[in-house]
Amino acid sequence: MTPDRLRRAAHWRRALFFGLTFLTAAFATTLMLDILRTNGFTNWEKASLLLFFVLFTWITGAFWTALAGFIIRLVGRDPAVLHSDEVVGRPLTGRTAVIMPIYNEDTHRVAAGLDVIWSSLQACPEQAAFDLFILSDTRKAAIGAAEEQAYAALVARHDAQGRMFYRRRKENTGRKAGNIADFVRSWGAAYDYAIVLDADSIMSGQALVTLAQMMDAHPGVGILQALPMPAGRETLFARLIQFAARLNSLMLASGLAFWQLGEGNYWGHNAILRLREFAAHCDLPRLPGSPPLGGEILSHDFVEAAFMRRAGFQVWLLADLGGSWEEVPSNLVDFAARDRRWAQGNLQHLGLLPMRGLHWLSRIHLITGVLSYLTSPIWLAVLTLSSIVVCLDAVNGYQYFASGSYSLFPTWPQYRDGEIVILLAGTIGVLLAPKLLGATLALVDPKLRRGFGGAWRLCASLLVEQLFSTLLAPSMMLFHTSFVVTTLAGRTVTWNAQDRGDRGITFLEALNRHKWHVLLGLVWGAAILLIAPRYIWWMSPILLGLLLSVPLTMLTSLTSAGLWARRHGLLLTPEETDPPSELAGLEQRLASRDFLESPRGGPGDSLSTLSDQANAIRATQSVPTREPLAMEATAPVYLHPRDALAMVHRLVSAASTTP
Repeated sequence: MTPDRLRRAAHWRRALFFGLTFLTAAFATTLMLDILRTNGFTNWEKASLLLFFVLFTWITGAFWTALAGFIIRLVGRDPAVLHSDEVVGRPLTGRTAVIMPIYNEDTHRVAAGLDVIWSSLQACPEQAAFDLFILSDTRKAAIGAAEEQAYAALVARHDAQGRMFYRRRKENTGRKAGNIADFVRSWGAAYDYAIVLDADSIMSGQALVTLAQMMDAHPGVGILQALPMPAGRETLFARLIQFAARLNSLMLASGLAFWQLGEGNYWGHNAILRLREFAAHCDLPRLPGSPPLGGEILSHDFVEAAFMRRAGFQVWLLADLGGSWEEVPSNLVDFAARDRRWAQGNLQHLGLLPMRGLHWLSRIHLITGVLSYLTSPIWLAVLTLSSIVVCLDAVNGYQYFASGSYSLFPTWPQYRDGEIVILLAGTIGVLLAPKLLGATLALVDPKLRRGFGGAWRLCASLLVEQLFSTLLAPSMMLFHTSFVVTTLAGRTVTWNAQDRGDRGITFLEALNRHKWHVLLGLVWGAAILLIAPRYIWWMSPILLGLLLSVPLTMLTSLTSAGLWARRHGLLLTPEETDPPSELAGLEQRLASRDFLESPRGGPGDSLSTLSDQANAIRATQSVPTREPLAMEATAPVYLHPRDALAMVHRLVSAASTTP
């Protein structure tokens, strides 16, 4: 599509999306206003009405995105967006570095994933255009030694001397963003693109090649984001997330691409970057003030996407590219711990909103990142205000004769039953429609329907997922509320490695994390039962989720519960019923450690001496550049001596021949 046609499509699509979103929210808020002011309009009700508008706008945006994606998936193709099949058979001219930043990770899992990715890539004719970099920020010596041994084994296994590289920084300045910046500064000039992976990422070789081909074909694209599908975990909690994501993500991604177009977002992994442009324009500023809202930016990806777009390069979501997966936390506690970091990082984006030159849609992305956590305290505030209003009405009763009035006739209370029914039905519809639309797409596609276990199992799984998501939502609401409050109060997050395995939660751990949730549920429920017992039915999903939070967290963290669901055909995904070769290969490698054994005489024999040689070989790591890289200097890194010469020769020759 030509730039002019793309610009026109962006105008009418965004006008349609935002118009429908705000009109729907305004209509629902008008109904609520009519209901609330029928018998008086208190300050409590005015406050709750304002918050209701914010919340309804949030859920309505998701609804219209899902509906757009649903229509696109039914039609089969959106003519305005990028599609992966447009580069089939295209010669690959650019050179790509596949980079995986790691930090105190499970070395076995990292090595197994890299072995799968590299093996899949080697089966592609274009494999010679790719190199692999393991970028370690590991702080623990034992894990660092294991990484070096695993790296040596991978090099020997694939005869990848001069194609695979490992380095470990002495200081993890800037965390993950600083880790990637160090790579860009040290080696980026020799490559056209970099594909960024997380430690739990898996991508097929064909997906990697397609991303690079797409960048060759579209020189105006700065970042191209693939859609990572959750897979590989077995606990009930993880299976709930994997099922819901697999059912809805393709539809939602198509909907996002529909109105975002070339002003999309970057999620920090399973994406390809145009390296020179990334180096020149995406250097992260240090926010004024001290942490948690100042200092180093934690959530770097949204910011880098905004900077890339500010520089005039497009950022696209490639919704139809398969072969991209990730893993999710295996229990609610670890899921919340990961969100704690993201909450602080997203709240920092408030300080970037006034920055000049940002595209208005980039500002929307930053705002939505903030709202993804602020909506929880807003939801809690709405529930609290509604409870207060109901309890005050129950205590005070209805005033049939207004104070100071001498009328002989009472003022009878009025009810808006019709408006209440419409508003309630509309709210339920907006909330449930995305899941129902996703299920419909699966049911009408025979192959996809079989991938979810068939129609009946799919429908049963949908009910199970909805039940658990409803009961777990109140705990996540309180977790997110506490994250926002503590961040605004000045408490900064600690940066620890994620626990990526299938980990069960004990009773004591669950009780420690949920004790205040249970107490709040008890006090809240007792107050409503005592003052306004009829309202208890409306609050029952919230109160049940809080009161049952401890056993729910324990149950959903069990691998045995997840395997039970799998044996009974519940929460299945196509990646389980017909596993791709990459995921099947990962499972096989995780069951065996043989491929990690470092061979005699291989590059791992003298790794313990590298700290003494780091400064000596640092000078050989520099690559001639045709333009300066916009990054700051950091500490020296560790590099394997036997790889240094091969790498320098390869990178220097590549840099000198790159057009």
